[in-house]
Order: sequence, then structure tokens, then C-alpha cells
Amino acid sequence: MTPTALDGLARATLEATAALVLVCDDGGRVLLANPALQRFAGRPREELVGRPFWEVVTLPEEVELARAAMAMVVSGRPAIPGEVDWLTGDGDRRRIELQTSVLTRDDGTPYAIAFVGIDVTTHREREAQVRRQAVTDPLTGLANRSALFAVLAARLHVETGDGCSLVFCDLDGFKAVNDRFGHAAGDRLLVAVAGRLRELTGPDDVVARLGGDEFVVVSRGLDAVGAAERARRIEAAVREPLDVAGEVVRIGVSTGTATGGPGDDPDSVMNRADMAMYGVKSVRRSRR
Repeated sequence: MTPTALDGLARATLEATAALVLVCDDGGRVLLANPALQRFAGRPREELVGRPFWEVVTLPEEVELARAAMAMVVSGRPAIPGEVDWLTGDGDRRRIELQTSVLTRDDGTPYAIAFVGIDVTTHREREAQVRRQAVTDPLTGLANRSALFAVLAARLHVETGDGCSLVFCDLDGFKAVNDRFGHAAGDRLLVAVAGRLRELTGPDDVVARLGGDEFVVVSRGLDAVGAAERARRIEAAVREPLDVAGEVVRIGVSTGTATGGPGDDPDSVMNRADMAMYGVKSVRRSRR
């Protein structure tokens, strides 16, 4: 293949690729923007060539970082990360996997920087969704059992943990509601209870659903007295009337508390809270 044919093939490839190709001089001004980049930026070639690239795709709050990174790359130090956020012509923020190459003259001095970017936004969002699903209860959106024990392991770590308290919650009367109104109504009730538990907790607390009608609230910095007070507030909140299938129903909740410090076993702390809850539930059953 002749050099002319090779040049034509290279140009055709550049024109056809979905990758975002942007070439800038050593001052950051655009020398070349392929059609994919033009579509991304929402501007024709004539409006792009000669403009600093940070006026084209860089987030406004990251302009100074982009200018500094460009200077570092030109000086021979790789400074632009493998993934960056770029802004489309419509103002959408997209995650771009970026490869950066320095173009040099025969004497080795740089004269341009070539960026080749792939939009990986959808892929990264899918990965994030998978990660969320792995640690989230699908019905209530709370943390699931796996996430709960990961939190306990971190807060009870012998070297880096700072301890925590647990309130173990088991709903009273849930089965009767579920049997009377059906599983769909029961699911709505569980979602409502989850919402009330969220309202009672702060940013450092973790609310988890173990499964069925069992919930656990993990708090940092609460002692036994504080945990008991949190349990009383939970019981009062859950007792408030709930609308299920157009009817007002009331349920209760039995709670048990436990505290753990660095070095304690998560299973042991959980079991203590569980046993305390069953003690409360047994007393209530005997009274009824």
C-alpha cells in the first residue's frame, strides 16, 4: 500500500471511529477534532480548532487542573488520569476513559498532545448498580445482611474500629397483616417501616434489613443507655398507625440492644442483640 493510500486509510479511520480524538498543541489549543469529538462537543470543526481544549470539554471547576495537567504532560511527566469527566455540548457530564500520547519532533521535543477517549459512562453506571445491588435489600433499599456484617466488621476491627451499638428489631403483628391483606400489602408495610427507621437515624448510622420482618440499626458512639433510648424511639415510631390497603393498621416491634468495642466478634454482638430482642418478645407474649 502506498503512503498516499495509507494516509487515506488513516483519515478514513479517524473519520469513522466512535472514539473521541482530540489533538492539541503544546499550549492546549485544538489542532484536530474528529467527527465523534465534534458531535460530543456539539460544535463543528471550525468552532473547535484554535480554542483551548479546556473551553471545549473540561468541567468548569476543573479548568485550572486541566491547564496544569497539560503543562505537566508537555514537560514529560504523565499527569492526566486514565479516566476523566468531560462535558458534552448539551451540558451532560460523561465519564471518559482517556489515553494520552505526546507527539514529538525529530529532536524529541513535544509539539502536540493527542487524546483518544472512550465514553464509559453507561458501563460505569452499570458497575455501580451491580455493586449497589450486592449490598442493598431490593424491597426496602436498606443495607442487606452482607452489607450489615461488613459494617460491623469495620467498626469492631481490633485496630481501626471505634465500636458501635446495635438495635435488633422484629415486627410484632406483621404476619397477621400479611395474611389478611396479602403479600403486596405486607411489602408496602415493610417499606413504610424502613422509611420510619431511616427518619430516626443519622448519617453515621446504618439501617439494614436482615430478611422477613427483621431490621437492625447500627450506630457509632452510642453506649448501652443511648442504644436503649434509640430502641424506645424506634418502638414508638413503629407503633404509629399505618395505611395498608386503604385501612389503618397498627403493628408493634420488639427490640433488643447490644454494644461492641474494637476486637469484639460481629456474630457475638449480633447474637446478644438478637437474644435480648427475643427476651422482650417472650415477655410480651406471656403477658398477652
